[in-house]
Amino acid sequence: MSEILSKTQLTRMSKLQRKLRSEVGKAIADYQMIEEGDRVMCCLSGGKDSYAMLDILLNLQQRAPIKFEIVAVNLDQKQPGFPEEVLPNYLDTLNVPYYILEKDTYSIVRSKIPEGQKTCSLCSRLRRGTLYGFAQKIGATKIALGHHRDDIIETLFLNMFYAGKQKAMPPKLLSDDGANMVIRPLAYSREKDIAEYAELKSFPIIPCNLCGSQENLKRASVKAMLEQWDTEHPGRIESIFTAMQNTSPSQGVDREQFDFLALQRDADAPLKGDVAESDLPAFDFLDVANNGHIDLDAANRVTKAQKIDVVSTYTP
Repeated sequence: MSEILSKTQLTRMSKLQRKLRSEVGKAIADYQMIEEGDRVMCCLSGGKDSYAMLDILLNLQQRAPIKFEIVAVNLDQKQPGFPEEVLPNYLDTLNVPYYILEKDTYSIVRSKIPEGQKTCSLCSRLRRGTLYGFAQKIGATKIALGHHRDDIIETLFLNMFYAGKQKAMPPKLLSDDGANMVIRPLAYSREKDIAEYAELKSFPIIPCNLCGSQENLKRASVKAMLEQWDTEHPGRIESIFTAMQNTSPSQGVDREQFDFLALQRDADAPLKGDVAESDLPAFDFLDVANNGHIDLDAANRVTKAQKIDVVSTYTP
């Protein structure tokens, strides 16, 4: 707990909290994630990310110019050995309303997925369906998930490498049926900051063992690639995320996002193109009747009174 932290660690924890609070606040504002009167259902898995999300949202709730409720919800999926007392004991110390939902999705996943194959997809689908339904039951207007910037970038590369799609996790998402709004308040925050903050705060982390050997998952491979980039090329991860916020459909190849078939040139348009007007050569007085080399620099140097035929010296 923070009582046994050194002065240096306390200072670092305070600095990280301010940074995360600023990033979460900006993400909320940029995407209008939380509005006046919202009831935000914070989904807790027992991992560092969801703990940090709840901690920062509770902190912001005390400072925000708007009023909104926070309800913490955990789905106990009945994994063998799951320490079911950890989350209730922690949440009891926070003065926040919470629910622990008990649903044996573990048995369903194990009965459907052969041993050795990844269980993430089915597990996520079952979990999502339960949480979506409960959000409506308690009147939650937003469902907050703990995905951070690294998760979003990893998902982009996973979809590019293995699904042939340029698709990631949006900071704000409307469910397919239109009934639930999902938000990701940690969308601007780096995993390494969250991990350090969680360690300093001594959150009671509960590991997820349902997926088996995480090292064999495709996401782990992509994560390792990004971590290597982050080490060898500082700033690359930030640049990738910035690029995701600055897409140009007309400069891509997706025919669904941009109507390439409707493109038509304007024969009467002024000659400017994609270069500065001062860089354009003086095409207006060139004799281009014959094939040959044209010295455009020479053409630009002459005046109307000094016209020269820059192609007349060409010899086939």
